[in-house]
Amino acid sequence: MLALPALIIWLYLCLAHGRFWSSTPQLAAARPPEFPDIDIIVPARDEAGCIGPVVASLLSQDYAGRFRVILVDDNSTDGTADVAARGAAGPAPPAGTEAASGSAAPPLTIIRLQSKPPDWSGKLWALSRGIAAGSAPVLLFTDADIVHDVRHLSSLTAQLLQTGADMVSEMVHLNCESWAERALIPAFVYFFQMLYPFSKVNDPRSHVAAAAGGTVLIRREALQRIGGIDAIKGALIDDVALAQAVKQSGTIYLGHSALAASIRPYPNLSDIWSMVSRTAFTQLRHSALLLLLTLLALALVWWVPAAAMLFARGASRAAGSMAFVLSCASYLPTLKRYGRSGLWAFALPLIAFFYMAATVASALNYWRGRGALWKARAYRSG
Repeated sequence: MLALPALIIWLYLCLAHGRFWSSTPQLAAARPPEFPDIDIIVPARDEAGCIGPVVASLLSQDYAGRFRVILVDDNSTDGTADVAARGAAGPAPPAGTEAASGSAAPPLTIIRLQSKPPDWSGKLWALSRGIAAGSAPVLLFTDADIVHDVRHLSSLTAQLLQTGADMVSEMVHLNCESWAERALIPAFVYFFQMLYPFSKVNDPRSHVAAAAGGTVLIRREALQRIGGIDAIKGALIDDVALAQAVKQSGTIYLGHSALAASIRPYPNLSDIWSMVSRTAFTQLRHSALLLLLTLLALALVWWVPAAAMLFARGASRAAGSMAFVLSCASYLPTLKRYGRSGLWAFALPLIAFFYMAATVASALNYWRGRGALWKARAYRSG
């Protein structure tokens, strides 16, 4: 009778797993008590379709201290740097930012890379060049597809300073317009919350550590303490690797963002499949045993309750039904965050099957020697 173990697991998840289902906390708009200098580093490779509004939103930040944007163009072939420069010619930064402070440094610095060392991931090599180009005590790493509300930089800084954290990260609002995105993107966020409950990430007593790479605000001294970005130079899941390294000797914060959003589209199921399969097996440390155990656990959590509710009788059916109701209820806050109907919760077993299949595909790619492919680069390790 597998329905009873499934129910026990769901009772644990809902009652004792860091309230992962609540889809909280959310970073609120705030003003910091002081305004340290900040270097904003944007690694970009073939991002001409996104980078213009991203740069414009960063240069328009309402931040009463000095900051500058350092775009690291990682050997792009689509004119990313030129589009970024045109984006910088948009709205001028408000009073109080670097451009109005008399600083000699330009508000946008573009670094063009032609190659990378073989033992580095492309994104981390680009970040390392941006870090070396600046000297500010606080660094913001942000992806080249994230647009920022004008209050965002101040709000991130307020969270960093008022809590005394070493690093603040956010799960930005992901694009959710196409049918594929509406079906699968809220679940991606939900599964991430389940894997890394935000309350446990934010608890210094917990060993759970994670970050979301869309926005990461970090103290330079904290980065130096862990050995710099070099300490994780080959990591494919770089945001989680960075969070784990920082939390070993400091404190971190992870929340949701209402002030930043990704504009990267995933119009088709194949686009989300590629995004998941790129690093899913890396998350399992390339272990066949962990893959098998994960698939069995996911089948128990997602399929057994639905099957018991539909086909079992008596106590098994009751236990399966209760487990299924708990699973659906736990998904509702995330669906609400993305403005989706609660009816999507009934599709969780099918959605889980998609993510399980993509994880298997990730493993098959690794075993076939294909590794992870991103922006025309293949990575074997991570």
